Amino acid sequence: MLRQPARLLPLLGGLAVVSALLAILFGGVPVAFGDALAVAGGWLGLGAGAGDPAVLAVLEVIRGPRVLLACCVGATLGGGGAVMEALFRNPLADPGLIGVSAGAAMAAALAIVMADAVGAVLPLPRGWQLPIAAFIGGLGTTVLVYALARRDGRTSVAGMLLAGIAVNAIAGAVTGLLTYVSDDQQLRQLTMWSMGSLGGAAPGTLTPALMLMLLSTLGGLLLWRPLNLMLLGEAEAFHLGVAVDRLKMTAVVLVAVGVGAAVAAAGPIAFVGLVAPHLVRLLGGADHRLVLPGAALLGTAMVCLADLAARTLVLPAELPVGLILAAGGGPFFLALLLTARRRGDLP
Repeated sequence: MLRQPARLLPLLGGLAVVSALLAILFGGVPVAFGDALAVAGGWLGLGAGAGDPAVLAVLEVIRGPRVLLACCVGATLGGGGAVMEALFRNPLADPGLIGVSAGAAMAAALAIVMADAVGAVLPLPRGWQLPIAAFIGGLGTTVLVYALARRDGRTSVAGMLLAGIAVNAIAGAVTGLLTYVSDDQQLRQLTMWSMGSLGGAAPGTLTPALMLMLLSTLGGLLLWRPLNLMLLGEAEAFHLGVAVDRLKMTAVVLVAVGVGAAVAAAGPIAFVGLVAPHLVRLLGGADHRLVLPGAALLGTAMVCLADLAARTLVLPAELPVGLILAAGGGPFFLALLLTARRRGDLP
């Protein structure tokens, strides 16, 4: 743990900015820092913008929206993971426990395999049907988990966990069945979506998802005080003035909305909601004034760097960003667990 945890936030903020800048400058078509600065000046009305139309097209149409999506997805998953860990009082909790990712994957599979039926229910352009269906599926499964966990006007965290496991299993079974009956083209589309990708980022089409992710992240940051008190236990937090059931509902809704929008826009992306808050807590302590923004910043850096690797490792092809994060996040988190066990922090 850092001796002065307050220094951690500026360090993580700098890491997030540098990661986003590297993701903007490098790729199949490298962009000079001066050109990127000129384009940014043009956006802000401080200059004429870049002189090269190709550079302007790369930044405005392709890379700019993609990096913006990466920042929002990373911040939402990291912050949502920190909220879930505090709510469940478990460092291994992540947003997937409440069924968001599994429900979104199930709805996405429905939108791909049963496109005509979904189109009749959602009379939208084909490009909008999959993300809207994924968002509705993620939010719907979360509402179901929350309803199953309520009894006598109270919400049980343990009940939410058990209901989440059951709903995740059911959604996974439905997704597997739809995968089994899909044809070759549908199977390829479903497989590529399930790996996670930021390739669908485009100006003008992501505004609703970005707004929901921003709302979720900022709303989660405001919960730092009651989440700190929840570390003492539900009964103690209640006696200290926390409306525990209202806090649970607010936290679950915020995480479900944000993560549902992230999954709808980029597909399921693993490990960010698990690794980012865990590492921030390991470095700076359990105070959520630090953990919530720190996890959001670290999540931003993780997704930006993973997207940069996905776009550059196998040029001219592109790897799914979800594979990069799983390949890096899995061994990294395993190393953290082994280190904690050697120190005696784990049984």
